[in-house]
Amino acid sequence: MNEKKTPRAVALLPIAVFLVLYLGLGIVLEYVLKVKMGFYQIPIVVAFMVSILVACLQNRSISFDEKLTLMGQGIGDKNIVTMILIFLAAGVFVGVTGRSSAEAVAYFLLSITPAKLAVAVLFVVACFVSMAMGTSVGTITLLTPIAAAVAKDSGFSLPLCVASVMGGSMFGDNLSFISDTTIAACSTQGCQMKDKFRANFKIALPAALVTLAVIVVISLQADVARTPSGDHNLLLLIPYVLVLIGGIVGLNVFAVLLVGIAAGAAITLATGQVTAMELMTNMGSGVSDMFETILVTLLVSSLCGLIRAYGGFDALLAAIHKMFRGKRGGQLGIGILVGLMDISTANNTVAIVMAGPIAKEIATEYGISPKRSASLLDTFSCVFQGIIPYGAQMLVAISACTTLGFTVSAFEIIPLLFYPMLLCLSSLLFILFDKK
Repeated sequence: MNEKKTPRAVALLPIAVFLVLYLGLGIVLEYVLKVKMGFYQIPIVVAFMVSILVACLQNRSISFDEKLTLMGQGIGDKNIVTMILIFLAAGVFVGVTGRSSAEAVAYFLLSITPAKLAVAVLFVVACFVSMAMGTSVGTITLLTPIAAAVAKDSGFSLPLCVASVMGGSMFGDNLSFISDTTIAACSTQGCQMKDKFRANFKIALPAALVTLAVIVVISLQADVARTPSGDHNLLLLIPYVLVLIGGIVGLNVFAVLLVGIAAGAAITLATGQVTAMELMTNMGSGVSDMFETILVTLLVSSLCGLIRAYGGFDALLAAIHKMFRGKRGGQLGIGILVGLMDISTANNTVAIVMAGPIAKEIATEYGISPKRSASLLDTFSCVFQGIIPYGAQMLVAISACTTLGFTVSAFEIIPLLFYPMLLCLSSLLFILFDKK
């Protein structure tokens, strides 16, 4: 257990500065200046650097050299190093395998199911593809055009089709072994991915099944015509299936990713999807896509090193002790903490990285197991990220529809986001009734 410091709420000022800077500028760009994807035009790295500067100007009793040491200790934690290495390996995997498998799964299932179940198929495909790819935004980018085609050809409403894709994407992102949210949650809490998966599965599966039932009931009442068709090569699914199976049975995550990378490279080369040079370029691109996430992780870790030393975490724990009682209260506190971070940053990975060290302290204080705290971090961040109208998931879905010539608003989609809402309910029931 970490040494207790004198609780000082003022030590949390750097976090407040970051949230005001990032959220405030995001709101101005998105809603005042009407900049497309305004929230994602803010350089998040710069915002964190400003907050670190504020932290360095605090507490003059500690020299600047000592503050650098504290930041280095935060970055040098074993869990942070592990997280960064997994990020890099996952980036290579995504780069090698590509993303054409999403369309393969979607068109294959649409070709063998009745037209009335097309929206249910979209939800199931989004669940699988996001779990395999480890990215909700990537899944939404790939499947929204297919959702728009289903709406156009079958007669289903576009908001329902898009909401089904978004809901399924959040399900997979929450459970995937190569998702950056899973990596961040497990690394900050110090638990095995397989253990977090099992704890998460008990929360996510009931919500997904009820969501699927709701979609089927709505679909059966609709008057539909036909569904779109397209090419599908199911060989491209093999690397993803290997990663899923390896993760579920509990193999080392690095070994699982190496197997997936080898299988993906062999299949894409053998089927003529890429040349050897293109494969190497794709590997580099996959790693490059992880750079900002890794840099944010390093900056947040260094910032948390200072805040912890200043007594900021102890101030938060004291506040949570006043508001929440017992183990259930501690779990709810973790959920609310990461939820507020997500609302403020519109990025569930950043929210988990920021809330993770504090959640670890809460878990220790309240006797909450690492796998459960990791599960709660990932689940509640997905709940809020899946609903907020200014999140990347929503903005990408709307943008994809607009590019295809369709008009849909966030407020048409939000009431049909059954999965995030049911996931929230399932999470609360899990906290209330699961005593393990």
